[in-house]
Amino acid sequence: MLKAWHLAVAPFVKQNKDKLVITLWLAGDNQPERVTLRAEVDNEETTLKMHKQRSQPQPEITAWRATIDLNSGQPRRRYSFKLLWHDRQLWFTPQGFSRFPPARLEQFAVDYPDNGPQWVVEQVFYQIFPDRFARSQQRTALQDQRYYHHAAGQEVIFRQWDEPVTAQAGGSTFYGGDLDGISEKLPYLKKLGVTALYLNPVFAAPSVHKYDTEDYRRVDEQFGGDGALLRLRENTHREGMRLILDGVFNHSGDSHAWFDRHNQTMGGACHNPESAQRDWYSFNDEGYALDWLGYPSLPKLDYASNALVQEIYGGEESIVRHWLIAPWNMDGWRLDVVHMLGEAGGARNNLQHVAGITRSAKAARPDAFVFGEHFGDARQWLQADAEDSAMNYRGFTFPLWGFLANTDISYDPQRIDAETCMAWMDNYRASLSHQQQLRMFNQLDSHDTARFKTLLGKDVARLPLAVIWLFSWPGVPCIYYGDEVGLDGNNDPFCRKTFPWEPEKQDKHLLALYQRMAKLRKQSQALRYGGCQVIYAHDNVVVFIRVYNQQRVLVAINRGEACEVVLDDTPLLSVKTWLLKEGKGSVQDGVLSLPAISATVWAGNH
Repeated sequence: MLKAWHLAVAPFVKQNKDKLVITLWLAGDNQPERVTLRAEVDNEETTLKMHKQRSQPQPEITAWRATIDLNSGQPRRRYSFKLLWHDRQLWFTPQGFSRFPPARLEQFAVDYPDNGPQWVVEQVFYQIFPDRFARSQQRTALQDQRYYHHAAGQEVIFRQWDEPVTAQAGGSTFYGGDLDGISEKLPYLKKLGVTALYLNPVFAAPSVHKYDTEDYRRVDEQFGGDGALLRLRENTHREGMRLILDGVFNHSGDSHAWFDRHNQTMGGACHNPESAQRDWYSFNDEGYALDWLGYPSLPKLDYASNALVQEIYGGEESIVRHWLIAPWNMDGWRLDVVHMLGEAGGARNNLQHVAGITRSAKAARPDAFVFGEHFGDARQWLQADAEDSAMNYRGFTFPLWGFLANTDISYDPQRIDAETCMAWMDNYRASLSHQQQLRMFNQLDSHDTARFKTLLGKDVARLPLAVIWLFSWPGVPCIYYGDEVGLDGNNDPFCRKTFPWEPEKQDKHLLALYQRMAKLRKQSQALRYGGCQVIYAHDNVVVFIRVYNQQRVLVAINRGEACEVVLDDTPLLSVKTWLLKEGKGSVQDGVLSLPAISATVWAGNH
């Protein structure tokens, strides 16, 4: 049977001055007489002859090689392989062999040059919901002032740190976490292995979650105000940590002075047709503002207004740029529900505006990291380079949920086997360039989902499998605060519990696993930069390998009983000695011995 191997990394892809050298490995009977490389120049398909190499990587392997000229064409180099016999042909793509030519977006892709933020791949991110992470020692009574929360129809509620979260008034209940509290806990985060923070919104807003922005240019006083954010920025700089803000540009809050539903300034668009911001929102024929998903406290912003575009991202003094330059110097933006942003109360011209936000961010800070929140398919935005990356729910979180927790995002039952899970994950990333894959924002859960530990239920023993997967799959791992110490919780508001700082309330074994995996990822170029090949997927077991130059990292996930797995012969496994890095399995002569409900990691050199 004919077999083929190619990953979009060295040793299969190498740059030699102004040429990109592309190599395909073949093995098996009835090999092709000719092989051509389907590439493109400025979106035009072109065929390049591949040459059989005299020197082979292994005796049973035949290597074919061609070069792409880097002096022409677009930075994203898309290509596939056409195998030819005298009477037939086959195509080889990231998803294997095909009898017909692949679609343009189903081919291998690499970015030369890579214009994305280079620093992102090196990070371990940590997501913080500010009110629930840490209450600072210097917090003042002024930060706990009560006020009437119009959207909830009641006064806000303040609770002690160890009081349980309840379903009552989820958006109006505060525990007093703040930005100085985060500063005080940076030593803990550094010991965990965290190198970058993503904060849920910090700008002035009446709710605890702050997605109902009241002022985009002022940090909420409950979190310590502008001064606390400056202190956090200085402290993260000192620790060598990156800091990402949450940009809520699809809608504002109804208490924003632009809208002013509650007549606090008497000049907002809600009640004043002559307001300077009237066209920043959409109104129906009856004069009612269009809101986001039926929440009247979240009126949709209308980007048909050029003045709004200039205020949010277009102008030199825009909000997007404001926080990326001195004195704030933030490292980028996470864009909330960004696929819904647009004109006329909907998403009209969405891609144009999302790309505009990204361009503006990079005009202020060339290495800014801009990534979008997409529960659905984000590839349209990524393929158009409207964003650097996306929260990888569709390509990582949901397949993993289906395989380990037997649920989907609607919390409906979903039982999938290893083959289905890997086909899902491979299909999603096959449409992205290798460099984009490495920057995808991978999480087990977030402030918008139930905690993964809770989703597992009686299968909680599978939790370490997910942690190891998080740190070893292509993409940048992000830990949702508290996951590393075993914090649980169902959907909002229960996934937003306070961090349990008392040592007796923490899962020390789980915390140690997170620390080991963060350290292993830091030590391994293959885990940060490598290509990924699934080499076994059946029933309860997934096995994949990360490849970078001569480095190999082999990962085996077994959700079921103890078993032995016989791997197909592959040159990617040609390693002198496999060193066990995590877990208790063994590998010998292509046979893996895996304990029940286990994840095992080995490393070696080709």
